[in-house]
Amino acid sequence: MMGVLATSRDRARATAGPVLDLSGPRLRRAFEDLAEAAENSGGVERYVGALALKASLFEEVLGKGKVGDLTEAEFCDLAAFIAPVRRRVGAWLGANPFGTMRKRLVALLGGWSDVNTADARMTDFVASFPADREFRWVRDLAAEVLHFTAPDRYPLMTRWMWDARVGSGVLREIWFANDVDAVEITVADGFATHDMLRRELEGFLSDNGVFRDLPFYVDLLAAHVYARYINDRGGQYLHADACGPTGDAMLHTRRLLGLDAVDSESGRTRLKLIDGEVHVLGELRRLDS
Repeated sequence: MMGVLATSRDRARATAGPVLDLSGPRLRRAFEDLAEAAENSGGVERYVGALALKASLFEEVLGKGKVGDLTEAEFCDLAAFIAPVRRRVGAWLGANPFGTMRKRLVALLGGWSDVNTADARMTDFVASFPADREFRWVRDLAAEVLHFTAPDRYPLMTRWMWDARVGSGVLREIWFANDVDAVEITVADGFATHDMLRRELEGFLSDNGVFRDLPFYVDLLAAHVYARYINDRGGQYLHADACGPTGDAMLHTRRLLGLDAVDSESGRTRLKLIDGEVHVLGELRRLDS
């Protein structure tokens, strides 16, 4: 068990959370690769800063009860920064009154300070949409709304972090096993698992000299872990949203985090509305990518 992240069982005992057998060597390789890959596009700090700005946008629009006054244009601003959502939500918005979405987001963020109700609120939000593959983006929408509105309180609970239904995500890519593809990982994908995963990654980063902006460093490291998986599989994931040179080592990392959303000069986003028009940010907020 020498390759297991040393603190995983201690953290689980201290918090009564699930035990995650994570591979220290795999995390170290990913961390080193992230630093090298980001160097040509401004370095890791630039990406962390962009994630902090994304969070400030979500907090500005949704935080402190402002979700009740959310406009459709403001929602589209946010959706542009969530890759699975921006590809699908235009059709839904074209067929439904926006007030329905606002009401569901109000319920999702209701009682946001109590993380013990996070699973129930996410379940209710997802269940308010049709239960078919065309609406798998709904979980990612809920996960990013919670995380980027309150990043110190909510881990990023997207499908690419861990999806127990299909057994894929970051968790599998850093699991400790000789043949990780053959391992059955039986942990759930609710708040407790994602919170423990966040704690493990924060502990790893602290052990490696990172002490500031930990929520965004965790996001970036996790996205890069899964981006490495995507690159190994030939870049098939998110193929419908493909753009840019395939030789860009940070391409999929940026896309997973939604940091490729906006042309910083024109404000044009990657979100297309039902009539085919490209959504433009109502008020340009510069996010480096």
